[in-house]
Amino acid sequence: MSVLHIAEVTKTFSAGAKAVDSFSLDVADGELVCLLGPSGSGKSTLLRMVGGFEQPTSGSITIDGEDVTHLPPERRPTGMVFQSHALWTHMNVFKNLAFGLKLRRMPAAEIRDKVEAVLDLVGLAGYGDRMTTQLSGGQQQRVALARSLVLEPKILLLDEPFASLDQHLRERLREEVRDIQQRLGITTLFVTHGQDEALSMADRIVVMANGKTEQIDRPDVVYRDPKTPFVAGFIGSMNLIDGEVRNGYFMRSDLTVQLQVPDGPATLAIRPESLDVTASDTPKASVHRVTDYGSHGLVDLDLADGTRLKSMVAHPDLFRAGQGVDVFPRAIAAYRDNQQIYRS
Repeated sequence: MSVLHIAEVTKTFSAGAKAVDSFSLDVADGELVCLLGPSGSGKSTLLRMVGGFEQPTSGSITIDGEDVTHLPPERRPTGMVFQSHALWTHMNVFKNLAFGLKLRRMPAAEIRDKVEAVLDLVGLAGYGDRMTTQLSGGQQQRVALARSLVLEPKILLLDEPFASLDQHLRERLREEVRDIQQRLGITTLFVTHGQDEALSMADRIVVMANGKTEQIDRPDVVYRDPKTPFVAGFIGSMNLIDGEVRNGYFMRSDLTVQLQVPDGPATLAIRPESLDVTASDTPKASVHRVTDYGSHGLVDLDLADGTRLKSMVAHPDLFRAGQGVDVFPRAIAAYRDNQQIYRS
């Protein structure tokens, strides 16, 4: 059942630029959906419209069957966690969490029970008397999450909550947040420009560019089967090669790939892990650089016309700069006019 229904929402700013353009989405009960895209793609603006912090120029937003398009944030069943934490520094942790409950005129004993329960949920039991300025960045982010959860919202909104944290802490917190989200079964809309966060946390990913939807799918589908050249280039590492299809073959420099599509221009997409490389006396490419990551290696290759490709290899010690090699794509996709026309 859809808890959040966004129908043809558009947001146009005063200069006439569309931050969000005719966006539609249904989010199911208990689902975590990630809005993923580069800066300026409209993902944060869309999240703020769901939370009531921005008003749509047109379209509608419905939560649990109620039209909330023009309701202010405090009248919506949503909880927002901001990138900046937005904690009150003059209050301790307990008061930060209790503030919203006091506005609801909840009895003091019930407030204490709810605050203590949610602090335990986010791993901060016993931290109620601490000032927020005495906490680490990760602890502050847990408090910000707890402050939203204590209000028991129907929809949790996360606006790049881990962006200011170091990589190790980001990885730990995203696992904890996902565990909490699944334990509570709370419907969540999550904004990020981090592919790893989207791929590891989301039930579905909405890839956005220029205010529009490029693809909505499960994380594995978005990675394995990107529907547009933008998604192919944005999600993970991808070799994108422009060329021509003639008589059933894609041709670019010394790279020729059988491709049964109509003749014309095409963009070939090959993941580095799907591009095999072998030493050759009649090479199609030369090794530019070899990078050893321990668990695998990355070989940078140059075709004769200077086109740069990347190949993931299990044994980087077998390759050296300047070496001539053959390349063999195992899985490919091809695009024309911003649409996928072939996939193997």
